[in-house]
Amino acid sequence: MITKTRKKRSYQSLLASIFIGILTLGLIGFLIVSNWRINQRKSELMSRIESLKNEIQTLEEEKAKLQAKIDYIPLEEGARDKLDLKKPGEEVVSIKQEQNEEEVKQEEKKSFWQKIWEKLNL
Repeated sequence: MITKTRKKRSYQSLLASIFIGILTLGLIGFLIVSNWRINQRKSELMSRIESLKNEIQTLEEEKAKLQAKIDYIPLEEGARDKLDLKKPGEEVVSIKQEQNEEEVKQEEKKSFWQKIWEKLNL
């Protein structure tokens, strides 16, 4: 009887060892696959980060160009309005107000440089 129980116990321990081995191999396989997926996702996200950085740089350059245009527009409009400048293909029409006699006399008394200075300071 002792031999039957020993065989039964050795058979049970063998089955338990096989079960633990299969379970361990399954767990190791699961961890390997999970790690591979995580690394794949990480590389996808890193490439996405790089593309977004490039897009940010492009947009910042475009923003700088647009800001320069915004800064230029008031200067251009001021030059066009005050100095009657025009772009190629445009025609300038300026409407001048009539000056009364006092203003005309004051204008005649001013020197050439005073007139230029007043034009630039408008």
